Amino acid sequence: MKRVDRPPTAHAAVRAAVAAATGTLPLFAGGKSFGARMTSQTHAHGRLPSVRDLVFFGYPLHPAGKPSTDRAEHLSDVHIPMLFLQGTKDALADRSLIRGVVNELGDRATLVTIPDAEHSFHVPARSGRTDNQVLEDMLDAAAEWMRRFIAGRTA
Repeated sequence: MKRVDRPPTAHAAVRAAVAAATGTLPLFAGGKSFGARMTSQTHAHGRLPSVRDLVFFGYPLHPAGKPSTDRAEHLSDVHIPMLFLQGTKDALADRSLIRGVVNELGDRATLVTIPDAEHSFHVPARSGRTDNQVLEDMLDAAAEWMRRFIAGRTA
């Protein structure tokens, strides 16, 4: 398995992606798993220009089997709204810990949990839903959250 980029390289990539985004539409940044953490770290270390809000799909709060909130310490330095979409069976984000992190962030953070979903948002057949249905539900939740923030603020 190929190793992911080191954080400085990932932070530079996030900044480059934000810089390349042009237009008049509101800009949301974020990512899935490592991309979510690198985006939040990048913003915490120096605001991402033009980014209004952050959206995280499967924020990796801790390594599997090692519950901790160390990977969330920088989130207190993020002063824009954040949406966390987390599976309830995510081995990288203990439910009570991610809920605690989001609660500590107050009005800046929203947690949407996806029942029975693991870190990759796969759900077992016994859940009665397919992975595609879960993805559609997550995207609908993210879109609704973004619409709410766009409607509530001007650029």
